[in-house]
Parts: sequence; C-alpha cells; structure tokens
Amino acid sequence: MSYNMPPPPPPPSAGSNPANMANIVYILYLVGVIVGITGIIGVVIAYINKDDAPDWVRSHYRFQIKTFWIGLLFLVVGSLLAMILIGWLVLLAWLIWLIVRSVKGMKYLGEGRPIPDPETWMIP
Repeated sequence: MSYNMPPPPPPPSAGSNPANMANIVYILYLVGVIVGITGIIGVVIAYINKDDAPDWVRSHYRFQIKTFWIGLLFLVVGSLLAMILIGWLVLLAWLIWLIVRSVKGMKYLGEGRPIPDPETWMIP
C-alpha cells in the first residue's frame, strides 16, 4: 500500500517578506546620493508595490514617494540658488534630510512598524 505524500512546500524566496522591496527602495535612495538614477528607480518600485502591500508597509511606500518628490523640490531649488551660494546650504540640508529619513525609515521597517506620519515633510 502506497501513500501519496504531498510535495514539501517550496523554500521561502527573498521576495516573500513584503518589507523587502520597501527596504530596497530605502537603499536605492541612499545610493542615489552618489549615483543619481537609483532614486528614480526607487520611486517607481514604490509606486508599483504600494497597492499590494500590507497597511504597515504601505505607509513606508507613501513615505518614500513623499521623500522623492520633496527631495526633488529641494534639489531644484538648491541647484537654482547654487549660483548665489545659498543653494549649497539647501543642497547640504537636502543631503542630511534624505539620509536621516531613509535611515529612520529602515529602522521602522526593521522593527516591523509603520511610519507614524507618512505625509510629513519632516523626519518622523
């Protein structure tokens, strides 16, 4: 008598954790400080994944999208004002702001917590 055992479940893939893609977006934003284009790739990933994610991860995607657009505004204003030197301070403020927002977002994500206020312009 032979028993048909069901096949074992497949091993979990790297994409099985819903927070993985959100973490990749934070990493792309940080790398974007040096490379540039990775920030655009990050915001595209955030837009693509935001509707399918659990609520706590969705708050991270909203936060990341907001970070991209506010950061782009800082970059444009800072670049235009760089000719009169105040723009360099704006660009420095953008750099610090982006790094701190990304690191804090990664911290919340690693703890499995949502962003408290994903719509804020400040650092949560």
